[in-house]
Amino acid sequence: MTTSEAAADAGAREPAAPVAPPGERGPVRWLHAVGRAFEPVRRAPVTVFVVVALWAVGFFTGSLGAGPSRTLLNDIGVGVPALAEGRWWTPLTSILWCPGIGNYIGSTLLLLLLGSAAEQRMGSVRTAVVLVLGQVLGALLGTGVVKLGALAGEDWLDDLSRSLTATPGIGACAVGAFLSFRLDALWRRRLQLCLIVFPLMLALYVGHLQGVLRLGGVVVGLGLGALAHRHTHRLRMPHASHSEGRVLVALVVAASAVGPLVATLYKDSLGPFNVLDLYVSGGPSPEEIAEACVRAGSTDCARIHAQDRFYGSPAMLMGIAIPLLLLVLAEGLRRGLRLSWRITVAAQLVWLGLMAYLLSDIASHPDRYVLEGSDLSDQKAAMIQSVVEQMMLPLLVLVLLLLARRLFDQSLSRTTVTGLAGTVGGTLLLACLAYVGIGYAVRDQFTPDATLSKLVSGIPAQFLPPSYEPFFFQGRAPVPVGGTALSLYEYCGMLFWVVTLIALFVAFRRPLMHADAGAATRARALLAAHGGSTLSYLTTWPGNHYWFSADGRAAVAYRVHSTVALTTGDPFGETSARAEAIGGFADYCDRRGWTPCFYSVTADAKLRTDALGWSSVQVAEDTVVPLPELAFTGKKWQDVRTALNKAKKEGITAEWHIFPEAPLALTDQIRSISEEWVADKGLPEMGFTLGGLDELDDPHVRCLLAVDEERTVHGITSWMPVYGDNGRVADGTPAPPVGWTLDFMRRRSDGFRGSMEFLIASAALGFKEEGAQFLSLSGAPLARSSDSGEPPAALQRLLDYAGRTLEPVYGFRSLLNFKAKFQPQYRPMYMCYPDPAALPNITRAIGKAYLPHMKPTQGVRLMRKLTS
Repeated sequence: MTTSEAAADAGAREPAAPVAPPGERGPVRWLHAVGRAFEPVRRAPVTVFVVVALWAVGFFTGSLGAGPSRTLLNDIGVGVPALAEGRWWTPLTSILWCPGIGNYIGSTLLLLLLGSAAEQRMGSVRTAVVLVLGQVLGALLGTGVVKLGALAGEDWLDDLSRSLTATPGIGACAVGAFLSFRLDALWRRRLQLCLIVFPLMLALYVGHLQGVLRLGGVVVGLGLGALAHRHTHRLRMPHASHSEGRVLVALVVAASAVGPLVATLYKDSLGPFNVLDLYVSGGPSPEEIAEACVRAGSTDCARIHAQDRFYGSPAMLMGIAIPLLLLVLAEGLRRGLRLSWRITVAAQLVWLGLMAYLLSDIASHPDRYVLEGSDLSDQKAAMIQSVVEQMMLPLLVLVLLLLARRLFDQSLSRTTVTGLAGTVGGTLLLACLAYVGIGYAVRDQFTPDATLSKLVSGIPAQFLPPSYEPFFFQGRAPVPVGGTALSLYEYCGMLFWVVTLIALFVAFRRPLMHADAGAATRARALLAAHGGSTLSYLTTWPGNHYWFSADGRAAVAYRVHSTVALTTGDPFGETSARAEAIGGFADYCDRRGWTPCFYSVTADAKLRTDALGWSSVQVAEDTVVPLPELAFTGKKWQDVRTALNKAKKEGITAEWHIFPEAPLALTDQIRSISEEWVADKGLPEMGFTLGGLDELDDPHVRCLLAVDEERTVHGITSWMPVYGDNGRVADGTPAPPVGWTLDFMRRRSDGFRGSMEFLIASAALGFKEEGAQFLSLSGAPLARSSDSGEPPAALQRLLDYAGRTLEPVYGFRSLLNFKAKFQPQYRPMYMCYPDPAALPNITRAIGKAYLPHMKPTQGVRLMRKLTS
């Protein structure tokens, strides 16, 4: 595709903004704006009504701050006591209140997200029915589970059996679970997994009654959905692709980290998995500090004060080190990296090992963990139960990882692994040396004075939160009391964790590229022999990597940005093999944890991706001019004829050159013209599908120059060959191209104004004489000649808006309008992708591909031009 400066260089003018019809001016226009503002109300009336009612009732009953009063909650709250006392209406009335402002906000977001989507997919009446049924049945189911757990002697559920709560999240989760059956397989699996795993983690870590009831709502919604869709969704083990399996495993690992992180936001978390304060740890309470300093010696008092200071400093990050590590590892698992899988398995094994050690120590020395005056056997049993419960989650995650081990078969490059090991190992060594060396130099700042052996034995304790010390390192590490010693205690471990987490994340974002040194030559030969689309010659540009089908009959050129494999046009090669190459390349990306994205492809490629169930959106429009019958006659060719005649009068001629072989006097002018545009605009020159000077340096690319009698270059265009599927004639010599594609366009700022029209018209006449069938003026990104008459999808509207926004800067639409002078045939070009959830990543990848070298100053200038 050509760059957008061609539009301005060609003398094209941006059409004036459309004027609103008389009927849409003044008050009518404002009425229409108000109508658009109330569009969500029209499309999701039930959701909006529930949200408004929720906040209105909360406001008028004074419940927005801390939830309904005890008296009000006793009348409207659901729970075992309410049902036991005959308040049968509470499962329904609980939908209009929340326990506090945080739950009001969370429930509102949940309702708006799931409820509005459900109304658009299922209709308002069905959504309302599922919401009410899910709220009532989910509350009853959750309450029944709590009662059964209390009867079975489970302490946590026994506590909940005396609680009441109110939240619309029960019905919202039921609606989301029911909605999942209306989605395709990809989103159905993801939504169902999220609705099961995340509420489950919150219930087990936060442990509040509303969490258990929300989980009940999910179960009810899944049951109702399965019943309502029993004829279209069979009950069977779901099958996921490699990449989707990785995503699902990563979601489970991420959920195991998010649950304890969210639990830290609650002061009264009482879930069974949130007992030992180890997975996510916090500082000691004032009561614990006072008790330790009263009943214990000076060393224990100094230790707990050091812990208190630790959690009041930036070092408190270590208190959530394990969940943060799991979140970073989840990104690696999503990519299918074997290294991430191994580290995650090792982390779960280490955690289980620590818990097993603690379990055996409690069994052998229960007196270390029992408070004075407490019953030894009861306290020992409670501690053992807590440890066993702590082991359940990592054990389940470990089993899942082992079962899914075949999904994680991607390796990082040796350079990346070596760099990662060097960074983490070097940071660990530096932190250890700093702790021991500086600590020994200020050994009098510890109590008692630190010795070298004490400091060395205390090294492991520095890389875990202080809450681990009483369980695993008691008495091994010296207690800091002075300023320098306290700083070592706080920051040595934190430095290690910060560097490690960043290094892991950066390493996981660097895929291994299996580039073949001869792939570019092989791809060029395949293209010349069998051809491709009008943009297939772009595949020969530097920066591309190549995938070849197993039989070598077709290939795909791609580049990887942000874990997205972005292709350059259609597959190329033998015509019969191109369609199957799309599926083969998708499988190749799937195995490597990449998201395939076919960019700027033709309708033929889109037909194949449609058959695979992919999504697509139009990103440009190819403009093809047939040559056999071309004649610049008639009124519609007036601008072109004018340019040809004016050039002749001014003594300007069109000269063909091969850039690497052109005279130095001409190539210097071409470089000057190009640099003039860049310097004048001060904006980044776009790449990827938009060629520059580097792409001119190719013996197969032809340049047509507008040169006057004084050998001054007024403009330049470059033309890339389009090969057919008969690349060799009978004697084995290469066949001539069947067409040519316009790429590079530049015009001297003070030169001949009609140079672009003159050069394109001259090229068309020249190619026609040579026997070419067509020339492609390529396409302008984010520009379309017209729509199909159907309402565009949301993404298409967004791209159209982006095109309008970038128009003052890059002039994509002006460029398309300019090409209309040559009466081309318009052929849409598409972006095809398998997963809509990857669109943010795809957007970043396209941005990096088009603007790979944008400087910060250019970015600022670009934003200024856009905002002005």
